[in-house]
Amino acid sequence: MSGLETIGVIGAGAWGTALAQMLASDGRDVVLWAYEPEVVQAINAEHRNPLYLPAASLTATIRATGELADLAEIDTVLVVTPAQVLGRVLVGLARPPRDLVLCSKGIEAGTGKLMNDVAREASPGSAVAVLSGPTFAHEVAAGLPTAVTLACAGGVAQWERLAPALARPAFRPYFSDDVAGAEIGGAVKNVLAIACGVVDGLALGQNARAALIARGYAEMLRFGEALGARADTLSGLCGLGDLVLTCSSTASRNFSLGKALGEGASAADLMADRRTVAEGAYTAPVLAELAAARGVAMPIVAAVDAILKGADARAVVASLLARPLKAERDTSEGSGSGDGGT
Repeated sequence: MSGLETIGVIGAGAWGTALAQMLASDGRDVVLWAYEPEVVQAINAEHRNPLYLPAASLTATIRATGELADLAEIDTVLVVTPAQVLGRVLVGLARPPRDLVLCSKGIEAGTGKLMNDVAREASPGSAVAVLSGPTFAHEVAAGLPTAVTLACAGGVAQWERLAPALARPAFRPYFSDDVAGAEIGGAVKNVLAIACGVVDGLALGQNARAALIARGYAEMLRFGEALGARADTLSGLCGLGDLVLTCSSTASRNFSLGKALGEGASAADLMADRRTVAEGAYTAPVLAELAAARGVAMPIVAAVDAILKGADARAVVASLLARPLKAERDTSEGSGSGDGGT
């Protein structure tokens, strides 16, 4: 035992494994829950996760388990499951941990709930925080410099507990108390990353991608403000920072999904073949529905939703380009602008 507080991580995909590796870099013990027995065995026997993060050599103080009961005595638990199963996993905890740090990015299909709302219902005794920002898993696992937003529903007191436990020389959290803003930034950027991938797959050029990032960010702001998020949160690491990263590289699962869609692949085939989850594909339909219900103009999000449902990508892009000309910043839009917007 290292003498440092043991930290739990639920979810041993690429991102969960990378976070476990980062947290173990100061010698502390990390208990990493994995769904797949073969992942548990490989991490414990070989200190590798060949299924999700094959290039990383994992620290020996990471112990994998397939039993949620093994996290029962741990006070700080990071949750890195796919967004759509987060609630079902959390209800399996033997006791609510003191601090739940949500690292999954998405909106629950069927309910339209943000992850912090799902977590509060599933683990009502826990203080909830959200960790979000521009974070490719392989870079975090390799110890490359990374900065994130750590949004604490418990305010400064929770931040003062969590920041020393999570910060490392190459992993720098910044405080926020805007939990909804941190979540909305991460959820919306996944959908916009699919759109940028489509642009790349259609070979529409760098100008088009840059324009889409800027106009997509405007959609993120409109939606966030309609749900009570702060614009300064969305202009930070968990919003604009994450958006720029994931809209620019095939290392992003969402971008690579969009690129394949732009090249003519079907969404059904792509999703069926993927072991790792492109969360934006699940977020797009619920985000489009929530925006429409609130009268928030999000035509890029609606376009991604249409493409995922089988619409021709080139025709959808053409319809976006044919929208009426307007001011870049239309102050009449507000949050209920209907057909204003992008």
